[in-house]
Amino acid sequence: MAKYLIVYYGGKMETDPKKMSEVKEQWNKWFSGLGKAVVDMGGPSQPGKLISSKGIKNTGTKSIAGYSVFQADTLDAAVEMAKTSPVVIGGGEAEVYPLISLMT
Repeated sequence: MAKYLIVYYGGKMETDPKKMSEVKEQWNKWFSGLGKAVVDMGGPSQPGKLISSKGIKNTGTKSIAGYSVFQADTLDAAVEMAKTSPVVIGGGEAEVYPLISLMT
């Protein structure tokens, strides 16, 4: 099985404790349903820094909503998993990337 990185965009971070608990439960239920396919549940991010040969700059307000790493037989299978994520169901987006192992 190959590994896939799922990057989530959009949605919003809840501030109400009751809503935060509900969202956490949605994620826990989703991850539990995927079982052993979940390699790394990941998490949300805050704005960061972009590093290049030209220097380092702040990413401003740009951030990802989060990421996860899954195992799947194919890219299409990983896409099917991502389609059912709380971010996508809540109106956000997800991108799925096949990960390439450089270690032998």
